[in-house]
Amino acid sequence: LADGWYRGFLGFGNQRNNYGLQLALLMQLEITYANGNTEIITSDENWKVTYGPILESDIYNGETYDARLEMEDWAKNGFEDSKWQDVGILEHTKSNLVASPSPPVLAIDTLKPIKIFTTPKGETVLDMGQNMVGNVRMEVKGKEGHQVTLKFAEALDKEGNFYTTNLRRAKATDHYILKGEGTEVYEPYFTFHGFRYVKVENYPGQLTKDKILGIVLHSAIKPTGDFTCSDALINQLQSNIRWSQKGNFLDIPTDCPQRDERLGWTGDAQVFAPTASFNYDVAGFYTKWLRDLAADQSPDGGVPHVVPNVLKNRAGATGWADAAVIVPWTVYQTYNDKRILEEQYASMKAWVAFMRERAGEDFLWNNLKDRHYGDWLAFNTDKPDYAGAYTEKDLIATAYFYHSTQLLSQTASLIGKKTDAKDYQELARNIKAAFAKEYITPNGRMVSHTQTAYALALSFDLIPENLIEKSAQYFAKDVEKFGHLTTGFLGTPLLCPTLSSIGRDDLAFMLLNRKEFPSWLYPVTQGATTIWERWDTQKPDGSIIKGMNSFNHYAYGAIGDWLYSHVAGLNIDPEQPAYKHSIFYPHPGGGLTAAAVSFESLYGRLKSDWKIENNRFFYTVEIPPNTTGTVTLPDATFSEVKMNGKRLVDASQQGNDVRLSLGSGEYVFEYPFK
Repeated sequence: LADGWYRGFLGFGNQRNNYGLQLALLMQLEITYANGNTEIITSDENWKVTYGPILESDIYNGETYDARLEMEDWAKNGFEDSKWQDVGILEHTKSNLVASPSPPVLAIDTLKPIKIFTTPKGETVLDMGQNMVGNVRMEVKGKEGHQVTLKFAEALDKEGNFYTTNLRRAKATDHYILKGEGTEVYEPYFTFHGFRYVKVENYPGQLTKDKILGIVLHSAIKPTGDFTCSDALINQLQSNIRWSQKGNFLDIPTDCPQRDERLGWTGDAQVFAPTASFNYDVAGFYTKWLRDLAADQSPDGGVPHVVPNVLKNRAGATGWADAAVIVPWTVYQTYNDKRILEEQYASMKAWVAFMRERAGEDFLWNNLKDRHYGDWLAFNTDKPDYAGAYTEKDLIATAYFYHSTQLLSQTASLIGKKTDAKDYQELARNIKAAFAKEYITPNGRMVSHTQTAYALALSFDLIPENLIEKSAQYFAKDVEKFGHLTTGFLGTPLLCPTLSSIGRDDLAFMLLNRKEFPSWLYPVTQGATTIWERWDTQKPDGSIIKGMNSFNHYAYGAIGDWLYSHVAGLNIDPEQPAYKHSIFYPHPGGGLTAAAVSFESLYGRLKSDWKIENNRFFYTVEIPPNTTGTVTLPDATFSEVKMNGKRLVDASQQGNDVRLSLGSGEYVFEYPFK
């Protein structure tokens, strides 16, 4: 047994023992024999206990393993255990035990180091070539009692030295003490690290690359979606998104996997949920975590900032706590399983009730007592004439109050709670009217004149119809003025989708293709292999921001949803979820000559794959059995389009596009493209 989440270090300021002090084992083994007989073995007073070679094991700090204390064949029948002690019996309730629907954490992959080098400080370091999460398996041969130390880091500093400042209090160190019996193999049992670099101290003999192997750990979520395009940097961005998801989907959706945190931050989870649900099958994973969320929800409906709530008494941040509504809705859209809505409905209602109480009779959530994170880590600058893109927190809070209420109304309607649906729709109308009166000028300008404010208001449908065009113009002009994004955790996922929705794909692609700070591709140009927490986690000169700074943080990877659904063109139909009816609508732009997306849905494989060659547009669509799709061909003329080598028969010209409805099958379209 190890301390783990139960009593290990978890949280801030050397916080530990979050759930108790005494370790215990509760186990039930059910055996079915070849003859059909069954037997149940449980943990009881007949068991025995002793200490073994694991001297210390902690999630943040790592593991100390003394191989001299190993007991050969201790787990085999007939082992001599007379020196082991009798166990004590701990009375503990079993009423709150539930089976987890989430896939287990497993060793999923292995990575070999790409090089070994000596730093300017003279330290021996291995480069795994990829920022990964897990452990290393080490082969070593030496004298009894010799200790080898392994330390882990995500980055090197500007001088090329091993960098651990961003780990803060986490020691992230494993110690192995040799038993001195030939070749020994060590791999930690009860810890994990977020790292690309491994510093090896006191290795006996010559350390070679074949002596260390990276073991990639994460929940055994099945890959479902894939995206590629003609731009190598964007393909690396997609790889970074997937690696950050794998590294932070380790039983719970963590913010980061390396420092003294690794917690289930709700804001990160909700903004990334659509992208996560495309890349991997996360139905069971999110179902389990949402149960945790509901269990930790306070009696007044407040949702903790982190789930499980080891930070205690921190709850109710807008955009974070809204995970209670947004994540179940996202899971439903992807898998069309109403059970997630039915199971989470009480939690969803409680969160909206919390906001309703905070907002009061004017429907504006501007209660100064509430702690919000706002548009976390939005663009900042030390220029004296521009302090940064600050979006007022009460504007964001009221916007999310509306958005979650709208989703709750739709949820109530879907699961047959018609009265609730009507009541929440009325509440949403009141919030929208109050929002417009408080935060939008008569000319359509947001009182917080930021990209995030416009993206929220436009995407959440908070702008009065007669002001949408003016607000869209203000939004676009702000993007044009800066020439880069200014958004943080809440604004960034909505930025490109909202620009596309107002007909400004040119600006959305400009933001995507930008390689200088701040942008998605800037970290890629700096050699990133995962998504960074900050836009400028590492400066162009190689210097690294001290303090809160992670090289593996999936939140900004939420751009993936736009790449899949808009650029490559595969969309869920909200009226027929889970790709029962799919919407295929690719959007070439930004200099791309090709983009392809595939997804393994509940019905089978979907594909949306386009390329431009010799001024012709080639588009392949795959629709699985028992489903249908609507295909929109961009910049096409009906008479010039061929489908599977034949002229179109049943299609319609929609402005500059051609649209048609199809059943299952594979279709190849070709037409001239300007």
